[in-house]
Amino acid sequence: MSVELPDVASLTRISDGYGLQIDSSDMQIYEAAAGGLLQSWNRVEELYTEIAPVQPVRQWETPAAAANANNAWYVTSEIRESMQGSLAGRRIAVKDNTAVAGIPMMNGSRTLEGFVPAEDATVVRRLLDAGAVIAGKATCEDLCFSGGSHTSKPHAVRNPWDHNRSAAGSSSGSAVLVATGEVDMAVGGDQGGSVRMPAAWCGVVGHKPTFGLVPYTGAFPIEQSIDHLGPIARTVTDTALMLSVMAGVDGKDPRQPTSIEAVDYVAALQESADGLSVGVVVEGFGRGNSDSGSDEVVRRAIEELRTAGLQTEDVSIPWHLDGTAVWDVIATEGATWQMVDGNGYGMNWKGRYDPELIAYYGAQSRRDASQFSETVKLVTLAGRHAIDTEYGRHYAMARNLEAHLAAAYDEALQRYDVLVMPTMPLLPTLLPADGAPIDEVLGRGLEMIGNTCPFDVTGHPACTVPAGMSEGLPVGLMIIGRRFDDATVLRVAKAFETAVGGFPTLEMTRSIA
Repeated sequence: MSVELPDVASLTRISDGYGLQIDSSDMQIYEAAAGGLLQSWNRVEELYTEIAPVQPVRQWETPAAAANANNAWYVTSEIRESMQGSLAGRRIAVKDNTAVAGIPMMNGSRTLEGFVPAEDATVVRRLLDAGAVIAGKATCEDLCFSGGSHTSKPHAVRNPWDHNRSAAGSSSGSAVLVATGEVDMAVGGDQGGSVRMPAAWCGVVGHKPTFGLVPYTGAFPIEQSIDHLGPIARTVTDTALMLSVMAGVDGKDPRQPTSIEAVDYVAALQESADGLSVGVVVEGFGRGNSDSGSDEVVRRAIEELRTAGLQTEDVSIPWHLDGTAVWDVIATEGATWQMVDGNGYGMNWKGRYDPELIAYYGAQSRRDASQFSETVKLVTLAGRHAIDTEYGRHYAMARNLEAHLAAAYDEALQRYDVLVMPTMPLLPTLLPADGAPIDEVLGRGLEMIGNTCPFDVTGHPACTVPAGMSEGLPVGLMIIGRRFDDATVLRVAKAFETAVGGFPTLEMTRSIA
């Protein structure tokens, strides 16, 4: 497939768009020069064809509505390549922003519908090598840009504890499938809280690893500096087991350091958490939209940690309340530049790209940008306005402020082994009705990220565990640790799980009721 060569008219349109003021008499010279230069594009395509991955044949199906009551499945499969390994026989759902070769990948959006990747994401390959069964692709929010579960196409994902309520996003289907027991574990993605928020509202465990611990290779990017993949499971032990498989350098993702010490996170759970110090971040409570009942459940959970032998103490980190503003600028301008204008992957970084996905999404999103969700439209409008009028200077400011935000948490983490706070300020909200006003759709998508999103900017590991129930709905406790000390975060999570005698499951709660 040869690159389409430009003619004078197309080059003139480009010149006018940039204001280059090229004289029409010179344009034919540029036409010839550009045509010659673009021959390298054809040669690169010839070379790439020789090494491009070949799409495997794998079986999949679209589940019947009756078998997908919560709309949590995009497609189902039964992929198993090894009978041995630490995950042998364990059934895992993969968030539909993460490539499973030969299986459709929609990323919750009409703008990617119909795409089938040719290569497994690194985490999928590692899960398969460890004996896991890939049970299918879990529904996610439209391009993963929503904290609510109402933007996914073709249907909203329903909270299994109350079908009228949000499961949270963007890893909505992943958390629901774990909560209902349809799978043992699931892959989630987290740019603003999207592993932890649905895990909290669905009553399961969700761990956002340290930035760079788990390779993002093969997952659809939003903004390179905040992209994370992480495990969702019912228990801390299963979460640690899955993280042990997923973690480690793959040599293809510039988000990662050049080397990472291997850690057996399951073995680390055997070390007692007795005596560990816990800083209770007061700014995580009593926010403007906090639910007092939810806050109280988390306070009681912290008392359980104290009873279990951990030392707890309130700590103030004023920077925490400004973390959302820093995230807003990075995520909005960054996603506009990379995810919208840059066709997902953007440019200017060394690593593994997916040329077919870039071309498919780029063509489809430009053919009909009206298919973007309301939240993506908001990001595009605000982000492009800021870039066009301020030229990215606020993005640069936010990037420079990142060090100050991270330092505020690091200073507290010099005094405490972990920090804790509510994962979400709110209880699960009602799903917007079809045709709901745009302000309601936007509000339900972004109102709950205040406690989670700062740690996507700073990269600190953060795990949510079920803290208890309020008004019959799950509440999450978030545990934050030092970067690349995910093991201590999980040790504290395990200590809490043990202290409360295990986490309640949907089946247990309903059988008691």
